[in-house]
Amino acid sequence: MACLPSQLQKFQQDGFLVLEGFLSAEECVAMQQRIGEIVAEMDVPLHCRTEFSTQEEEQLRAQGSTDYFLSSGDKIRFFFEKGVFDKKGNFLVPPEKSVNKIGHALHAHDPVFKSITHSPKVQTLARSLGLQMPVVVQSMYIFKQPHFGGEVSPHQDASFLYTEPLGRVLGVWIAVEDATLENGCLWFIPGSHTSGVSRRMVRAPVGSVPGTSFLGSEPARDNSLFVPTPVQRGALVLIHGEVVHKSKLNLSDHSRQAYTFHLMEASGTTWSPENWLQPTAELPFPPLYT
Repeated sequence: MACLPSQLQKFQQDGFLVLEGFLSAEECVAMQQRIGEIVAEMDVPLHCRTEFSTQEEEQLRAQGSTDYFLSSGDKIRFFFEKGVFDKKGNFLVPPEKSVNKIGHALHAHDPVFKSITHSPKVQTLARSLGLQMPVVVQSMYIFKQPHFGGEVSPHQDASFLYTEPLGRVLGVWIAVEDATLENGCLWFIPGSHTSGVSRRMVRAPVGSVPGTSFLGSEPARDNSLFVPTPVQRGALVLIHGEVVHKSKLNLSDHSRQAYTFHLMEASGTTWSPENWLQPTAELPFPPLYT
């Protein structure tokens, strides 16, 4: 699906764009079924499973958690909601209800997500946006579980995925289920993508805990500036790397599953060596165009 000139103009003006009906119900169901299989087979990481008593063990756990995250860029890994494990590392809720997200290389390692990411529809969309050499830098499946799917505070994606020059990162967010006001849809500040990046997450020297730190800080933002963006299953939301967005806690009975990935225009762009996420020998950032 190509982006029309009027839609492109709206995206450039607002920093985000909703394309309803981008994927079919069947494509969404295929992703949900596949994610169900992945969760059913998941290995829960050791740092989630251990009981701690001493400060030293607590530090080892923090290190384990840091390493698990920092080395997830080229793997399929599991990140959990707070409070889903007891002190012994047993699940307090069913495992499939405990996952916050799966990241960060579904697009590279799983055939279902690879085919969606590189689908002709997505390639056509990227071409209509004028992307010359887009590469896929990361992907995530986000669950937003019923009753306790955590909120995501206001942020810019370029804080985590920083490039020089700016404006080279694009988020593609696909609603696998309806995203409503009740279950935690996205909220944006229209036009907030034009004044640079206020905060950057940078990788700390290898082996230090925590493994990342922040340069700068998120300014206080007026809540009334945020516009809710409820969408139906199959909708695609384009997210400019610098637009400010957030989502609220899910207090409803329904999950708000989404598949999201980030593209970078590789032509004439430097990916920051300080970003937490780095291409690896096993997984250089794959070109979108096949």
